[in-house]
Amino acid sequence: MTPAQNFRGIAIGECASRHVRTLRKDHQRIEWAPPCDALERPRPLAWTCSCKATVYELCSSGARGFIRRTVQHDSGHVVHETHTMSINDAWTLWAALLDGAAR
Repeated sequence: MTPAQNFRGIAIGECASRHVRTLRKDHQRIEWAPPCDALERPRPLAWTCSCKATVYELCSSGARGFIRRTVQHDSGHVVHETHTMSINDAWTLWAALLDGAAR
């Protein structure tokens, strides 16, 4: 018998990265915008599992950060980002996003 699989063919329970929790009723709404390349050479610090259609990345460059959202489609990917903010605020928003308190 083969283990249960998600829509990408990855066995459930074999994911190595974090997943976002179910969205809370009283969640904070995140404003998403097309990528603007405001920071020079941002690097991902944390990310969610690619087994889901939507992948989030916490990115930083120096003391600034933002969250990138990539929605994976068969026909390509759609990328949006938050505005840049202090890295501390980005980590706070990241924690809220993972906990279902922001989306």
